[in-house]
Amino acid sequence: MTAIIEADGLGKDFVLSEGPLFRRTRRTVRAVDDVGFTVGEGEMVGYLGPNGAGKSTTMKMLIGILTPSRGRVRVAGLEPSRQRTRLAARIGVVFGQRTTLWWDLPLRDSLALTRHLYRVPAADHARRLAELTEVLELGPFLRTPVRQLSLGQRMRGDLAAALLHAPPLLVLDEPTIGLDVVSKSAIRGFLLRLNAEHGTTILLTTHDLGDVERLCRRVVVIDHGRLAFDGDLAGLRATAPSPRTLVVDLAEPAPAIAAAGARTVRVEGPRQWLELSGNPAAVIAEVARSHRVRDLTLREPDIEDVVARLYARPAP
Repeated sequence: MTAIIEADGLGKDFVLSEGPLFRRTRRTVRAVDDVGFTVGEGEMVGYLGPNGAGKSTTMKMLIGILTPSRGRVRVAGLEPSRQRTRLAARIGVVFGQRTTLWWDLPLRDSLALTRHLYRVPAADHARRLAELTEVLELGPFLRTPVRQLSLGQRMRGDLAAALLHAPPLLVLDEPTIGLDVVSKSAIRGFLLRLNAEHGTTILLTTHDLGDVERLCRRVVVIDHGRLAFDGDLAGLRATAPSPRTLVVDLAEPAPAIAAAGARTVRVEGPRQWLELSGNPAAVIAEVARSHRVRDLTLREPDIEDVVARLYARPAP
């Protein structure tokens, strides 16, 4: 698999000035320290980290906004900070909390201006705009000023603007932040289709781990400025294991179930939630012997719990 992102020993330092006006002191903060990973063409990778972990700093180095203090990074065969203009033609970037659209212009005019920024030939622009309009369902609000669009509509417009020049790499920063369930589902479906049909590589940062579970086979986790994990979701669960939960529906309400290898954490009428520490089969057998059971459901730990446990580990 050809690499579209290569980062090796990547680091970024910031100098902070602190204290009273005439007695200020300076200290160096390592926002990113010795981060290395590779993303192959066609991958969908989630890049995760708590606030202040260095996630956004890394993303800004990848797209050329920041120059690394040390290390090496290449994106689409280019050095981002030195070849930023050339790189812009090969990547699409969407920031969920910011827009690249012109606030007072209709969406159609914003997309027309974007064509000129990327020097997309008129015929190619018309074809891609027609395709994106259909897939993202932009038609009903193409003539609406951007400032009048809902958050979900604006996000779809930003995605269209980022993809009009057909970049092989799409970088997304919180693309579903603040969206309702229907809008989130539409954005996720579009990204899956974009990757499957066009082979577009997608690097996604988000605090909505539902995005990661539905879109990404691989996750890279950064914490305290350093790489904490790089692998698939199954590997992440194994790295920071969380207990499984057995949901028991009894024939009638009963006191909290006592079973070896389990701890009852919640009771609501006839339904009880047991946190498992032992063999699930043994716990299920013991519960079935001692209670009248209508239904049993074994739930794997939520990815949110797994990532929270990983973040909670001491800094390396």
